[in-house]
Amino acid sequence: MSDRTDVVYQYDGSFEGMLCCVFRAFYQQEDPISIFSDGDDQATFLKTVFVSTEPEKAERVLRSIPKKLGTDALSCIELAFLSCMEEKETAILAFLRLGYQKGSAVMRMLTEPCVHKVIAAARNVSGEAHLLKGFVRFSEYGGALAAEITPKNHVLPLLGRHFQIRMPGQSFLIFDKTRRLALVCSGGQSMILPMDHAQLPAPSERELFYRRLWTRFYDTIGIEGRANPKCRMTNMPKRYWADMTEFQPQNRPAALPEAGRQGDAARTVEHPAEIAVRSL
Repeated sequence: MSDRTDVVYQYDGSFEGMLCCVFRAFYQQEDPISIFSDGDDQATFLKTVFVSTEPEKAERVLRSIPKKLGTDALSCIELAFLSCMEEKETAILAFLRLGYQKGSAVMRMLTEPCVHKVIAAARNVSGEAHLLKGFVRFSEYGGALAAEITPKNHVLPLLGRHFQIRMPGQSFLIFDKTRRLALVCSGGQSMILPMDHAQLPAPSERELFYRRLWTRFYDTIGIEGRANPKCRMTNMPKRYWADMTEFQPQNRPAALPEAGRQGDAARTVEHPAEIAVRSL
C-alpha cells in the first residue's frame, strides 16, 4: 500500500457510501487521512476526492467482511458506524485493513487502537439503544404514537426494529432531536426522514390523564426510605430525563389543580378513573 496521506475522502454519509470509500482505498492503494460526509464542516488544503456510492462496490466489500473477518466483525462495524465517535470512518477503515490481514482474530486484538475504538463505539451504541428501548415515552395523537429522544448516537435504526416487533401494526414516530431525524413506521413499513422539528399537536385530555396516571404510578412504587439518587442516575442517566414523562413538571399530579381543591388555582375536570386511583 502507498504511504500517501495527502488525500481526503468525502462521501454521502450512508453506510454503503462508507463501504465505497473502503473499496477505493484498497483499489487505489490510498491511505486517506480523513473521511467525512457531506453534512460535516471540513476545511482542508489537501486534495479532496468525492467518492460516489455505487451499490456493486459496496456489496463486494459487504460480502467480504463476514467471509474474511467473521459475522461478529460485521455487526461491530455496523454499530460503530451509527456512533457519534469522531473520525469513525478512518477508524473503521483501519480496523478493516488489519482485519483483512489477521482474519477473525482481529476482534481479540484490543491493544490495537483502531480495534479498541471500533469495539468501544459499537458497545456505546448498543448500550444506548438498550437504554432507550425502556426510556422512550410515547404519547397518543389521533390514534398514532409519537415520542421525542435526545440520543448521543444514531440509534433510530435499532429502535425501529425493536418497536416494530413490540407493536406490530401500530403507527408511530420517534423524533431524534439531536440529528433532526424522524423514524416513521406505518403499515409494517418504516423509514427515517430529515425533519427540522417535530410539531406535535396539543395532547388530548385522555393523553394528559394517562401522563398523570403514569407519573403517579412512578411516585407510588418508590420507597422513600430506600431512595438512592446516585444509583438511579447510574441506571437512568439524567440526560434522558427531559424526554421522560415522569420527570416533566407539568405531568406531576401534585402540580395540577384538582376538582374541589381550595385555593386560587383554576379548577380542572378530572377523569373518573383518576378520582378512583387517588382514593386508593
